[in-house]
Amino acid sequence: MGYWLMKSEPSVYSIVDLERQRQTLWDGVRNYQARNFIKEMQSGDLVFFYHSNATPPGIVGLMSVVSSAVVDPTQFDAKSKYYDPKSSPDSPRWYAVEVEFIQAFPQIVSLETLKQEFSDSELLVIKPGNRLSVMPVAEIVAKRIIAIANSLS
Repeated sequence: MGYWLMKSEPSVYSIVDLERQRQTLWDGVRNYQARNFIKEMQSGDLVFFYHSNATPPGIVGLMSVVSSAVVDPTQFDAKSKYYDPKSSPDSPRWYAVEVEFIQAFPQIVSLETLKQEFSDSELLVIKPGNRLSVMPVAEIVAKRIIAIANSLS
């Protein structure tokens, strides 16, 4: 099983939205490194849901990958803000994953807490200047995050 962290602004899509919908296509990623991480994801992988651009920012819950390496349909929709005129169905550039809700944490594991517990080499989300919306998390770090979340409840 792999472990990942995916960021979303709660005003755009939040853990509450995912809990209500139960599953969603995580689309619209338009960074090549993040896209490459998406392509590495496998069904059953565990994903931390991170609220960015929030007060405070941090990890708010867990989801799992249901389907991986799904061609992102928004790249072909000229009305979508994620439209990519250089992409075609024969040669797609962008991928997505289908994720499902597992749980919302009773309390946020804030960015400040993450900075106190981990180094930026252990957890990319705390690395200064890192703006990736999708990133891998080492298993040992993932287990510590879950333990922290459990201790806050």
